[in-house]
Amino acid sequence: MDKASDSASIAELLDERRHLLKVACSILGTGAEAESVIAETYRQWYELPDPARARIATPRSWLAQLVGSICSADASAFVLDDPFRTAPVAVAEGQADPDCTELAGHARRSLRARRSRPATPQQHDAVVRTVPCATGDAPLLASLLAPDVTAVFDGGGKVRALTEPVHGHLEVAHSLLTLLGPRPGTTLHTHSVNGSTGIVARYDHRVAAVIILDIAGPHVVQAWVTLNPDKLRSWNRPTAETGKPGRS
Repeated sequence: MDKASDSASIAELLDERRHLLKVACSILGTGAEAESVIAETYRQWYELPDPARARIATPRSWLAQLVGSICSADASAFVLDDPFRTAPVAVAEGQADPDCTELAGHARRSLRARRSRPATPQQHDAVVRTVPCATGDAPLLASLLAPDVTAVFDGGGKVRALTEPVHGHLEVAHSLLTLLGPRPGTTLHTHSVNGSTGIVARYDHRVAAVIILDIAGPHVVQAWVTLNPDKLRSWNRPTAETGKPGRS
């Protein structure tokens, strides 16, 4: 969905995906084909115009019906492309995908902000460690965000995540509160991510989101939220010590 007000919690997103996989597996019987069906289901969801998606009162039911239709129409022929992949030829010829161009612009602005107002490692850690404590406190969370903060949500077309960046401290606070707010089975922890302190969100003991925050001075200027299950596989590999998903 494309607006902060349309966001959903981690619990809702993962429960929905599990339900759809269960529906697909009950028809097809194999995990690989079921995963292909789910990818095609979400691809068709994202192809709908915004007004059409907004008119769907219960997305989970609509998606489940679509899963059944796809399975019934063609139970073994799914040759799918990543719906968000940029064609190599287009990149080579300089025809940048608009979404990629926008994300690159956000990254450049974030880098400029961090260079103009560098945060010390201690400041960075203090802000990041406060965010999980603020997910039940909208004013506190908003106070940690720069007025022009941007949040980017990467669902990879594999979960029903926001597809466009969210701008502004109130809007970003709302989307993060909706996604990460206190709910049974959802936990938040700080963890080293790409060499700095980030946030790991778990649902039902599995990593459901990894969040990197760019900090300038005392505020978050950019939030990168990874929800794509494919990109979280390494976080969910069982550890030798516990046999449970790792990186705790």
